[in-house]
Amino acid sequence: MGDILIGDRLIGSSQPPFVIAELSGNHQQNLDLALAMVDAAAKAGADAIKLQTFTADSMTLDVDNEHFVIQEKDSLWSGESLHALYQKAATPYDWHKPLFDKAKALGMLAFSSPFDAAAVDFLDDLDVPCFKIASFELTDLPLIRKAASKNKPLIMSTGMASLSEIEDAVKTAKKAGCKDIILLKCTSTYPALPTNTHLATIPNLVDAFGCQVGLSDHTAGVGVAVASVALGATVIEKHFVLDRAAGGVDAAFSLEPEEFASLVTETQRAHQALGQVTYGGTLAEDKSKQYRRSIYVSEDIPQGGVLTEKNLRIVRPAFGLAPKNWEKVLGKLAKHALQKGTALDWSMFE
Repeated sequence: MGDILIGDRLIGSSQPPFVIAELSGNHQQNLDLALAMVDAAAKAGADAIKLQTFTADSMTLDVDNEHFVIQEKDSLWSGESLHALYQKAATPYDWHKPLFDKAKALGMLAFSSPFDAAAVDFLDDLDVPCFKIASFELTDLPLIRKAASKNKPLIMSTGMASLSEIEDAVKTAKKAGCKDIILLKCTSTYPALPTNTHLATIPNLVDAFGCQVGLSDHTAGVGVAVASVALGATVIEKHFVLDRAAGGVDAAFSLEPEEFASLVTETQRAHQALGQVTYGGTLAEDKSKQYRRSIYVSEDIPQGGVLTEKNLRIVRPAFGLAPKNWEKVLGKLAKHALQKGTALDWSMFE
């Protein structure tokens, strides 16, 4: 399973985590705010920004019956019609180019999640380096087929999908010509609880599909994302907002700039800490070995004196005989006088 090239960025286990700032609808239909979010994401260290490319009409029907109104009482959007919610969350199509251009100028990649075939073509015309399939669209095989046909890397969130549904999505993408696939473990609740995140699925997905796996994270804070890196996540996607208190459709489970900067730093640290199976200490620890324990003379011993527990001790540092030799030296006779503080050596007794 080799690295995947997205734009000019290599993604893989040998690389630092690829961190995506998901702008979603937190721009609140304000282009200046959206541009400020891109700038803040770059300063926080994001590798990429991601948009969502849809209109309310491409997502759902403008109908108010019970099928099209969010019924869950614990939802952030309880009581809202789907059409009204998507109108509020949509990123206008004519914003995409200026947002993408600003991201590129700041050294980030920029791409989006298309939600219908027309959006795929629109994004392809903007020369996005990859496509992202949202978790709710993982079963939309025609959409996956369309995105995969563009011969660009495909990132797909798994969300509620069963193993067989993920398999269908991966097979569809490959059959349509996509060679580079990254799956994101995702819990499709907003916000998500750590107890519902089940990061142990990440290495299982790697084994099952032989592809890179990351995390699309809807939990609070950065702890879950950091833990995912230890389990092999190569991509981290996190919703981003300038100020949670100022609102935004996804603000409640989004990170502010300072928090996002911490996410970048801590996931990089987690990746750096993985290393490889190592015993015997690292090169950096060599100097520390002198502060292990060893056998020292603890009281003056005359020539011919018996080495005993009263005139020897196991102490730091480690310039004397190793503690494992303790029983071997007790009862031996000093060849010459030994002063307190002498590191015991085989040549000193018989």
